[in-house]
Formats: sequence, C-alpha cells, structure tokens
Amino acid sequence: MAEAHQAVGFQFTVRPDGVDFKLSQEVIKNIYLSGVTAWKKRAIQFKNGVLAGVYPASPSSWLIVVIAMMSSLYIRIDPSLGMIDLPHSPTRVVLSAILFATGLWLFLIYLLRYTLKVLLSYHGWIFESHGKMSTSTKVWLVSFLVKMFSGRRPLLYSFQASLPRLPVPSVDDTIHRYLESVRPLLDNDQYNQMEILANDFRDFKAAQLQRYLILKSWWATNYVSDWWEEYIYLRGRSPIMVNSNFYIMDLLYMTPTHRQAARAGNVVHAMLQYRRKLERGEHAPVMLLRALGTVPMCSTQMERMFNTTRIPGIETDIVQHLTDRKHLVVYHKGRFFQVWLYTGGRHLLPSELETQFQRILNDTSEPQPGELKLAALTAGNRVPWARARIKYFSQGVNKVSLDAIESAAFFLTLDDEPQGYDPAKTNSLDSYAKSLLHGKCYNRWFDKSFTLISYPNGKIGINAEHSWADAPIVGHMWEYVLATDCFHLGYTEEGHCKGDVNKGLPLPTRLQWQIPKECQEVIETSYLSAKQIADDVDFHGYLFTDFGKGLIKKCRTSPDAFIQLALQLAQFRDQGVFCLTYESSMTRMFRDGRTETVRSCTSEAVAFVRAMEDNAQRLALFRKAADKHQNMYRLAMTGSGIDRHLFCLYIVSKYLGVDSPFLKKVLSEPWKLSTSQTPQQQLNLVDINKFPKYVGAGGGFGPVADDGYGVSYIIVGENLITFHISCKFSCPNTDSYRFGQNIQKAMLDIQGLFKPENDEKVVERRKHIENGKKHI
Repeated sequence: MAEAHQAVGFQFTVRPDGVDFKLSQEVIKNIYLSGVTAWKKRAIQFKNGVLAGVYPASPSSWLIVVIAMMSSLYIRIDPSLGMIDLPHSPTRVVLSAILFATGLWLFLIYLLRYTLKVLLSYHGWIFESHGKMSTSTKVWLVSFLVKMFSGRRPLLYSFQASLPRLPVPSVDDTIHRYLESVRPLLDNDQYNQMEILANDFRDFKAAQLQRYLILKSWWATNYVSDWWEEYIYLRGRSPIMVNSNFYIMDLLYMTPTHRQAARAGNVVHAMLQYRRKLERGEHAPVMLLRALGTVPMCSTQMERMFNTTRIPGIETDIVQHLTDRKHLVVYHKGRFFQVWLYTGGRHLLPSELETQFQRILNDTSEPQPGELKLAALTAGNRVPWARARIKYFSQGVNKVSLDAIESAAFFLTLDDEPQGYDPAKTNSLDSYAKSLLHGKCYNRWFDKSFTLISYPNGKIGINAEHSWADAPIVGHMWEYVLATDCFHLGYTEEGHCKGDVNKGLPLPTRLQWQIPKECQEVIETSYLSAKQIADDVDFHGYLFTDFGKGLIKKCRTSPDAFIQLALQLAQFRDQGVFCLTYESSMTRMFRDGRTETVRSCTSEAVAFVRAMEDNAQRLALFRKAADKHQNMYRLAMTGSGIDRHLFCLYIVSKYLGVDSPFLKKVLSEPWKLSTSQTPQQQLNLVDINKFPKYVGAGGGFGPVADDGYGVSYIIVGENLITFHISCKFSCPNTDSYRFGQNIQKAMLDIQGLFKPENDEKVVERRKHIENGKKHI
C-alpha cells in the first residue's frame, strides 16, 4: 500500500509518560532539500522579474548612473541643476545624489520603454513586398536593431511592458471591409439589404458604442481578449470536446522508443524542464521576423500552461490557475492515479518517471463504481457537469480526488490502443486524429489545460482546452518537448529511459471515489451525449507530398495565400458555392493579443476560382487574389481586422441594451469553412533539413458548422504540407476524404499555372487523381 510506504517516515509510540516521537533522517533531508529548492526558485523568480522589469536597461546600469552622478559632483558639476544642495553634510549629499541618480535611472528606463513601444507600433514593414524596403522601414529597422541588441539578452517577459496596445479600428473602416468581405457571397438584393443595415448602424448607433470601446482600450491592456475568453469560450454551455478543444500530433515518421512508459517518462520530464524555465521566465521571447529576429510577440498566454483547469459553472465557467503544484494525475483503464513529480527538492528523473508509469501499467486492480467513465462529465454539456460537481464532488473523498485532478500540473492518459501514422494503413492518420480529439469520450480530462496521451506503441499526442490559450502557445511547448526528448534525453538500446532506476520511490496513489447511483446516471448521460458527437466526426488526415513551401516560393507568392486559394477552389468544386471562410491570424504583436479573423473568401478569390473553371486569365487573377489575401492577413495582424471589432461592439450594445439588427446578423453568420495554419519551428531547436524525419504532423480541430469543414494545415519544411480535415457524417453534402482529394487537385491545378501545360508529371498526377475519384 502506498499509505504504508509513506508512513515509515514518521514513527511514534504512545507511552504512559508521554509520546516518544522519532524522525526519519531521510524525511528530514527531503524536507530540507525541498525548502532549499523552494527558496532558490523564489530567488530566481525575483531576480528574473527584476531583469524583465527594468529591460531594456539592466540593474548594473543603475550603478553606472550613480557612479557618474558622484563623479560629476566630485568635480563640482551639478547635473541636478540645484536639486542637490552641495553645502550640506557629505552624508546627506551622497544620499541625495543616490536618490536623484535612481530617479534619473528610472526615468531613462521609461524613456527607453516608450521609445521601444513607438518602434513596435510601426507596422509599415509588414505591408511591403519581399525584397523591397521603403526608407521609413529602413530607418525603423536600424533604430529597432540598435534598441534590441544594444542591451542584454531579453527574457521571456522582457518586452511585455513595451508592447503596444491593440488599436480600435474606425467604424467606417470596419464596416467598409465587412461589406467588401460579404459582397461575393450575396446577390444584389441581399447585399443592398445588408448595406442598408450597415449604414443605419454606422449613422445612428455606432458612435456611442465606439466611445465605450475606445475608453476600454485606454483602461484595459487589450480591449478584446478578456471578452473573447469569457463570451466565446467560458460562457458556452455546449460540450467543449470536439467543439472547442484541439489536438497536436507526435512526430510524423519517427518513434524514439516503442516502450510506452519510457516515452511518457522522457516527455513528462521534458515538460517539467519547460515548466521550470517558464516559471522563471527564462525562455527567450518568441519573435515574429525570423530573418531579422526582431519583432517580439506577447507571452501572456504562456503563464497558464500548467496547473490550469477550466472549472464548470451553471452560467459560465472559470479558468483556475494554481502555482507550485508538484503532482500529476494519470488515467489508465478506468483508474486514476496520483504521481508525485518531485523528490528531494528535484524533478523525478526520466528513469524514475518510467518506473512510476510502468507500475501503473502493471496494476491490475479494477475501477471503482462510476470511476471508469467519470471523465465523461468533462465531455458532455457544461450545466449537468457543474451541478454534479456541486452536488457530488464538494466534500469528502470525491472533493479530495477532484482537487488532485484540477490542481495537477496536467493530465496524462496511458491509452491501451496503439495509434500513429502508418504508411501501410490508409486511415491511420484519421484514427489517430479522432483518438486525440475525443478518444473514448471518457479517457481524457477535457477541462485540463492539456491532456498528454501516451500510446502502447510509443506514440504520444496532446488534447488541449482552448479558453486559456491558442494553438501556437501549446505548439511552442510541444516543439521544446519533442526536441528535448529525442536529442537531449534519449533512450538506451533497449528503449528505456537513461539513468539509474530508483525503486525506493513511493508507489503511485489510487484516487478514491464514492460515486452514488444518481451521479453515475449523470455520468452515463454525459457519456452518451459526448459519444453521439464523437461518432459524428468524419475525419481525414492527408499528407500532400507533391510539393511544398520550396516550390511555392519559387512561384513568388505566399505559401499561406497559395493554400487558402486552393481551399477556395476545393470548396467550390466540392459544394458548388462559395461560403464565409474563417482563417485564424494572431495579434500577439500587441499586449495580451490573441487572434483575429481573416475572411479568405474575397471577391478576388471568387474571380480566380471562376476563372479556373472557365479557363481564362487564371494566373493574373491568382496573383491578384493572393495579394488581396496577404493584405487582409496583414491588416488582421496589425489590429485592423473586422470580426473582433464587431464582436466587441456587439458586447457593448448588449451591456447598454442597444438593439442592432446589423450586429445581430453579423454575429449569427455561420463559418462553413474554418481554417487555421499550425505554426512550426517557433524555436528552431531541430534542423529539419538535416533531420527530415523529425518533423511534426501538426494538429487539428472539429468542424465549426454542421454542414461545413474544418481544415488545419501545417507547412512542413520545403516539400510537405499536412492537412487535417473534419466534417460531420450527419451532413449528406460533406465528405472529409472527398474534400481532401479536391484540395490535392486544386493544389496541383494552381501549380500548373506556373508550369507548361504539357508537363508530363503534372498531367499524369491529375489523371491519377481523377481516376481515383471515379472509384470513390
């Protein structure tokens, strides 16, 4: 028993003359080391907080200013212009000089920060063509590089105070761009009606709402993000499984070890290393321009990566973030185990973690009544889960066990069915994606910031909750973990974690539950509801290997624009109509920025697609559509998007009780094609040209609309693009495999615009696709 093993630390016997109390030296040693580690952690956090707080200056610069002030006073030069009264006693003069020098130092820091913020507010560079640079951008670049590299190496949060606030676009610009975005989707009568609604809103209601929004932008660090988190995520009462959570896959071609416990041990240890650096702020800030290494992005979302859980509520959920929790909760075959991650003031080594996980895999005990499908509560509707949590999990052993899950660093599932990409199996990526996205609907804790899933064949993956952060944040951590696992920690020849095996660790502790029949019925209802959603997900993972980023760049166009136009062409061929298209763009160049929408279905894109079908002026129209898409994407990145502004105006209108038919209509429009690009190589820890097999497969999400598609794609190196396509079986008009075939044909057809029509390879590939479609 785990309790018996832990009890040997403290031994006591009761005697008539009192209590004879003995302390284990080993326990005292561990307590001492834990305390030392905690104080070291606080000291490092304080030090790094000071370093980030005074950036771009450094603490040593304070001493330089003080010495300069004292030296000037020594030679009878008073930089304070009389503020320091020299006739007074030397001690008073020295204290006054130090005080004045400190004030001057702080003033210079704020001046440097303000200068940096002004430089970061310039976005003209992003709108310029590749290889061309205006004079103003050259001046900005030189100034910015001087500011960036004249000081010390920045830490993760060094630039936070210098990031500009997200600007509020003008109402006129937003309405103009909105009407422009819906023009290709509406006939003349529909467009005229929408134009009347938009103009009425602009003329009579927008000014009042805009004033409140501008006031919020002055007061809050970001006028969008808190409302976005609350109203888009936390107030949703429908299941978050499939509808909100997303997944990220393992390495595509490589499996470092086929031992499940060993892979989990290395990966968990790498995550603990990442968390330690994150808590101390020691990661380098993420930069936008890799070629120049200059423009920093906001790091706020990273703060809640670990020890974070979405807590269900009757009307709204909350995001609970804790600090300094030192355990992990593991799920295996219906049982929940608590595993401590520290011993003697240090992380468990990979070999020690492997031992703990292997003990769980070897455990043959049965689940307690109601325990098997308990996590289905997090997969079903939020209100039943919130009520069950209050009624059945607010006291006793259930509360203790639930607290252990919700305060854990993250959640780990040791799955019992192998998954992963297998070239010999046609649908291996499809099965892998569905396993990560929803699993069995009761073997992931969907409320945790992320669930790490470990498979018996050594493959791993992540299911992430969406409210606390966006996919690039989890992707940043995942790149670090995979690189550390494969290139730093490694495995023995037998596939085990390196290092000695410590068999003296306390056994993992089974969490205890007392789940009454009434609660078990709620669990079963949530499970059936979640299973209906999971069974309806039609998923297709597709590796496009005909060409990649390398060839697209030779066509002198943006890879993202190329793919987005291919998606528009595929959508039209698949459905016969154009639709409102969502592409996610980040706004992290601004403080607390999250995302903005790029409306990819533009008039230029529609004209190009129709030309592809009509065989007229295709290349010129493609370039025009690609340029338009790039401009839309850049506007979204620089705070001039459409949808977040309209969303916030709608929230203000609800607070004020102002009825707006225009905003209601805008916010109710369905996104039948929802797309997103998974970022890659944020850290550049692995040279994928040198190690082409060590590439990730990306990630994906469920369909947004009942009759639409969800498409996530990752541009992997120079010669591979991975697509993750989802829709619903219940819709007779959608088919994920068919859409994947349409994407492939669209990509090849667009490539054909840049090559001679008699290119035998292209013609042969097209014929192969057409023949394949006939046999579907």
